[in-house]
Amino acid sequence: MAPTCLLCWVCSLLCVWSVVMGHPCSLDRQGWANCSGKNLQHAPSSLPRNITSLDLSFNSLVMPHHRTLLKHFPSLHSLNLSSNAKLTLSPAVFSNLGALRLLDLSSCSITYIHMDAFKGLGNLHTLLLRNNSLQELDVPFLLPLKALFHLDLQHNVLVSVDIWSLQLMETVPQVRLEGNPWVCDCSAHPLQQWLRRRRAVQVTCMSPPGLRGQEIAALDSQDLGCQIKQRFPRELTTTHQITVTENNTTALPARKGGRSWPYLVGFLVTAIGISILIALAAKCKLVHKNFASYRHRPLPEISSIGGSPMEDSSSWDRGSCGSHSITDAADLQAEDDDGFIEDNYIQPSEQLPTKEERELHRSI
Repeated sequence: MAPTCLLCWVCSLLCVWSVVMGHPCSLDRQGWANCSGKNLQHAPSSLPRNITSLDLSFNSLVMPHHRTLLKHFPSLHSLNLSSNAKLTLSPAVFSNLGALRLLDLSSCSITYIHMDAFKGLGNLHTLLLRNNSLQELDVPFLLPLKALFHLDLQHNVLVSVDIWSLQLMETVPQVRLEGNPWVCDCSAHPLQQWLRRRRAVQVTCMSPPGLRGQEIAALDSQDLGCQIKQRFPRELTTTHQITVTENNTTALPARKGGRSWPYLVGFLVTAIGISILIALAAKCKLVHKNFASYRHRPLPEISSIGGSPMEDSSSWDRGSCGSHSITDAADLQAEDDDGFIEDNYIQPSEQLPTKEERELHRSI
């Protein structure tokens, strides 16, 4: 009996010591700390720094607004905060838990998640958000979660989800959406296509009453009321695309190349100016050639008796100037030899004597 009483006394002493030290939690050798159901309002600060798993579920935790939660636990891999009714997620509240891989926020009455709420959790693998009050998904909160593999959104109050949120959730291999009151109208068509690609089951409609309980992925566009409502917009979109394709050479350049028309005008003006200059240059050369071809001088007079040039005292000098006269006459003949025969410069007196005149001259 004495050893049993001693053991009870030691356990009581350990419990008193735990309360005094500020962490009424149970610890084990694997680094797991169980603080569940201790009516805690703040996370204990005197736990060992090397713990890897911490259970703070079923408490009344009040999350800090301007600082992080659990500052001194760099080795923490698993954190359970489920069933804390007063839990409010402030921006970057988990930013110091870079090694965290599992975060359980189930049943915390969460209505909104700030886009920076999970900033710093780049290694998070599993995020549990089931049994909350999320009415819509501001899915940019997934952007910091680069390694997220499993996202649980079951049993919230989601009625619809937009296309952008679905595209962001494409990067998460496992997404659970069951138990939400989905409205199965035409706005649920993107969700239907997404569920078919993911082969998700048990995601059922809550309204309208005629589709309640039916799986969204098994419905078609007519069931969602999209066939009649979207037929005309689709045809309009197709017609618009055809119109744009047919007018691609006119409409698109007007938008993208509207600023290039001054360059086109400048190019045309330059081309026309160069053409005019070339035409003027060619015309001037032709005029000069024609003008030069008509610059003729009268042929030198030829003697009607001997056939030698007549020596006019006004234009031909005898004696020392004879050689120069012959040279000038040759130059004149070369200059006037342009292939044209101009009869106006041949005088009647320059014609050759006839045969009778030559015989009469010989007889004299």
